[in-house]
Amino acid sequence: MNSLSILKDNKQIISYLYLFLSILGAILPMLANFDFAMEYGNSFDINNFIELANANPAAQSISRDLLIGATAVFIWIVNESKKLNMKNMWIVYFGTFLIAFAFSAPFFLFLRERRIIELEKIKLK
Repeated sequence: MNSLSILKDNKQIISYLYLFLSILGAILPMLANFDFAMEYGNSFDINNFIELANANPAAQSISRDLLIGATAVFIWIVNESKKLNMKNMWIVYFGTFLIAFAFSAPFFLFLRERRIIELEKIKLK
C-alpha cells in the first residue's frame, strides 16, 4: 500500500492535512504582510503592495496566476458549498479577502471533507 492510497482511503487524515495547510496559509502570508508593513511603513499601503506585486515580470506572473486561479477556485468554492449545503462558509469568504487565499482554499477543503464524512455517515444510517 502506498502513501497516496492511505490518503485516498482516510478522509479524516486528509481533512486534517487541509486544516494544517490552512493554518500555514494564514501564518506565512501574514508574516510576509507584517514584514511588508514594517519595511514600507507601519500601515498596510495597498497601492504600494499592488505596485510591488507587479514590479517585475516574475512578480507580475505570480500575481496574475494567483488572481486568475484564485478567482476560478473561489467561484467553484461558492457553488460547491451550496451543493453540499455547507455551514460556516462566512469564514472562507471573509478569510479569502482578510487573511489570504492560501488560508481560505485549504480551509474550504477541510470543511468540505468534514461535510462529506458527515453525509456518508447519514447515508449509512
